[in-house]
Order: sequence, then C-alpha cells, then structure tokens
Amino acid sequence: MDAFTTSLLKRIKDTESDLSRAREAGDDFLVDVEQEELNDLHQLAAEHGVEIDVAA
Repeated sequence: MDAFTTSLLKRIKDTESDLSRAREAGDDFLVDVEQEELNDLHQLAAEHGVEIDVAA
C-alpha cells in the first residue's frame, strides 16, 4: 500500500471516530462538519480507486 492510500485510509478512520464522538456529544454542527469531511474523503478515495472497507 502506498503512502497516499495509507494516509487517506487513516484520515477516513480518524474522521469516522470524530463523527461518532460528535454524535455522542449531541453537537449537531460538528456532526455536519465531520460528515462533510467524511463525504469529501470518500469522494477522494473513489476518484483514486482506493477501496474503503466499510466493515472496519
């Protein structure tokens, strides 16, 4: 796995964790911010052919 893919997958995992924490805290604004970031990262992954294991 190259550095780009490794970094992208880590960013996705970190953002998913941040999104979960925002949901648990009931912070609707932060949920929106983190969800948009996650959407952007998923789009970037799709554009570069990076497969995301959604079960992980």
